[in-house]
Amino acid sequence: MTSHDNHAFKPIATVDLAIFSLSPAGLSVLLVRRANAPFSGDWALPGGWIHIDEDADLEAAARRVLKEKTGVETPYLEQLQTTGSRSRDPRGWSISIVYIALLSADDVAERQGGMAAEAEWRMIEGEGVGCPIAFDHAALLKEAVGRIRSKVEYSSLPGHLLPVHFTLSELQSVYETLLGRKLDKSAFRKRMAEADFLEPVEGEMRRASNRPAQVFRLKDTRSLALFDRTI
Repeated sequence: MTSHDNHAFKPIATVDLAIFSLSPAGLSVLLVRRANAPFSGDWALPGGWIHIDEDADLEAAARRVLKEKTGVETPYLEQLQTTGSRSRDPRGWSISIVYIALLSADDVAERQGGMAAEAEWRMIEGEGVGCPIAFDHAALLKEAVGRIRSKVEYSSLPGHLLPVHFTLSELQSVYETLLGRKLDKSAFRKRMAEADFLEPVEGEMRRASNRPAQVFRLKDTRSLALFDRTI
């Protein structure tokens, strides 16, 4: 290859999204069935080209792709990693910027019509979805699941998987689901109060077994509160 060829070479550049939500059975990830080669007919993480004339930056590209695939505009987004190699895409040298997106139960219920055709929620089993997926997406999903599970230990991440309004009992249940263990109720509530990422919804209570439960919401839906120690 000549120096001129090197100068003209442009790698494939995409954003890929590990989009998570929580179903009654546990953590789920959104997959789409590819319509075109390579890997036509295979399941993959949602993704798309970076539009250099349209996307102001990488997060803008990720948010655009997210809206195209799910109809959702402003969930929690976090950049996971950048990966690239000659071998990850049969079409040539490929770079992918990978993001994690968290959709609340409300987002999923309200945006079913906005989901991409041939899109499907798949339960997380261990570190993946229990079936082959295209490109190197199994490795990317493994990294994303690991990031989710580690952050549950020291952040407000589970709150971003709940509906906009929720009780402390519902929040504790999500933490327990993602951690795979039970938590002491009084210690959990003390930690949530110390972390100061919730605000009560004034005048809104929910029926509970003993007495009405206060309803809460996140103070900031686009960032995580980090705890000073693990939960």
